[in-house]
Amino acid sequence: MSWQLASFAIVLAALAVAFWWYERSEPPAKLLAVVATLAALAALGRDAFAAIPDVKPITAIVLVGGIAFGARPGFAIGAIAALASNILLGEGPWTPWQMLGWGIVGLLGAGLGAALRERRPPPLLLALACALSAEVFNLVLDVYTWTGTGNHSLAGFGLVLGSALVFDLTHVAASFAFGLAFGPGLLRMLVRVRARLQVSWEAAPAAPRPPGLAALLGGPPSALALLLSVPVLALGVTACANATKSATGASGAAQDARVAVGRELAYLASAQNPDGGFGAAPGLQSSELYSAWAAIGLAAGGRSPLSLSRGGRTVLDALKAEATTLNGAGDLERTILALRACGVSVRALPGGDPVARLLRFRATDGSFTHLSNLTAFGILALRAAGYGPRASTVAKAGRWLARQQNADGGFSFGTRGGGSDVDDTAAAMQALAAAAPRRGQALARAASFLRHAQNLDGGYPQQVGGTSNAQSTAWAVQGLTVAGADPRKVRRGGSVSPLAYLESLILANGSVRYSRTGAQTPVWVTAQALTALAGRPFPITAPGG
Repeated sequence: MSWQLASFAIVLAALAVAFWWYERSEPPAKLLAVVATLAALAALGRDAFAAIPDVKPITAIVLVGGIAFGARPGFAIGAIAALASNILLGEGPWTPWQMLGWGIVGLLGAGLGAALRERRPPPLLLALACALSAEVFNLVLDVYTWTGTGNHSLAGFGLVLGSALVFDLTHVAASFAFGLAFGPGLLRMLVRVRARLQVSWEAAPAAPRPPGLAALLGGPPSALALLLSVPVLALGVTACANATKSATGASGAAQDARVAVGRELAYLASAQNPDGGFGAAPGLQSSELYSAWAAIGLAAGGRSPLSLSRGGRTVLDALKAEATTLNGAGDLERTILALRACGVSVRALPGGDPVARLLRFRATDGSFTHLSNLTAFGILALRAAGYGPRASTVAKAGRWLARQQNADGGFSFGTRGGGSDVDDTAAAMQALAAAAPRRGQALARAASFLRHAQNLDGGYPQQVGGTSNAQSTAWAVQGLTVAGADPRKVRRGGSVSPLAYLESLILANGSVRYSRTGAQTPVWVTAQALTALAGRPFPITAPGG
C-alpha cells in the first residue's frame, strides 16, 4: 500500500471514530441544529472568500464554536464545514484531510474553553488562539501534500513546508485578524445560545399566539363578532366561577390543593422507568433533566423520591448513572438540588464532587458565568449543599444578582438590560431570599413585576403578553411565595388565581398540561407544578429532612 493510500485510510478511520464519538453522546435536537447552523456559517464564510487564497474566517468560527460548545460539537462543526464548503470549491482526496484539520481546530477550542473554566478569553488571547489553530490546520494539510510526493523523508517534508510558507502565513495572519474582529462577539452570542440550550431552568416553548386583531379584521363580520364575544363570555363565566368558589372558603381551597398534589404524585410514580429514572413522558428514555425534576417534585409533594423504585432501582441510581454526562453549570445546579431533595449527600457522585465542579464556573465578580439565571440557581445549589446565607460565596453571588434587577423590577436570563421574563424573575427572587433575607425592597419590586405580568386567565406567560403556561405559572407562584404574597389572592382584573389556573390543567391521570393547547413533556410539567401547588420554594429538602 502506498504512503498516500495508507495515510488516507488512517484519516478516514480517525474521522469515523470521531463521528462515532460524537453520535455516542446522543446530542439533543437543539444542539444538532446549532452545530448545523455554525457549520453552514463557517462553510459560507470560506466560500465567500474563495477568491482570496487562504484568507478565510472558517478557522475562527470553528475555534469559537469549540470554546462555546465543547469537544464533540466543536469537532463536528469543523468537519462538516469542510465537507459542505467543498461542494462549491471542489471535493477530492484533500477533503477528509481538511475535515480532520478543522475538526482538530474545534477540539483545540474545546481545550481552551476547558482551560479557561468558562471564563471568556481576552480578545488578544482569542485572536492568538485562532492564529495557532490555523497553523495546526496548515500542518495537517502539509502532511497531506507530503504523502503525495515521492520524497517521504524529513527533508522532503521541509521542502513542502517551505513551498507552502507564504500560504500558511497568510492563513495564520487572516485567522488572527478574523478572531480579533468578530471572535469575542461571536463567543458572547454562542455562550448565550449554549445557556439557553441548557433547558434546566427554562419553560417549554409557548404555544403559538392567536392571530392578532388586524388579522381577524380580514375575516367575515360574523366570525369577527363571534371571536370578539368569546373573551367576554369567558370573563363572565370566570367571574361566576370565582364567586361560587369563594363561598367554599379557604378550607375548601386547601383541600383541593391536597387532592391535586396527591394525584400528581401518583402520576409521577406511575411514570418511573425500570432504570429508576424518568423521561419526558411515561415510557420515554430516562434523562438526568427529567429525573432530577421528578425527584424535586416528589419531595415538594411530601413523598421521598427514594421511596419509589422499579426493579430495585430508584431515581438516585438513575442520577448516578448519568453523573459523568453533566455538562455546564446548569446541569450541576439541577443535580445538586435533586440530591438534596433525595435526602442524600450532594457531594458524593461519580465523576467528582458536583459542588466543587460547580464552583469552577464562578467568576471573580461572584456570578456564575455572568448570567442571572445560572447565578440564581448557583446560589440555591450552594444553599442546598449547606452553605449559609452569610457565606462569602453565597453573599457575593447574591449582591451581583441583586444588581441585575431591571427598572421594571424583573430579571432577564442574562444581565441587567435584558428583557425581563417571569421564569428568571421568580428564580432570582428565590435566590435573593435564600442569599440575603433582608432584600425586601428587591423582592417587593420583583413581586410587583409578577403581578403585572399575570394574564386574565390567572396564569402566567414566560414573556409578558404571551400565552399562559403551567411552568411559568409555577415559577411565578414560587416567586410570590418567597415575597410574602398569598398566590391564591393574586388575581389581576378579577381573574382566577395562578393556583386555580394550575389546578384547571390537571388531567384525569394526574398529569398537568403545559397549557390550554399543549400537553408536551408531562413529567417535567407535572413535577414543576407540584412545587407550586405544594407551596415549596427552592431549595427543596427531602420530606422529614
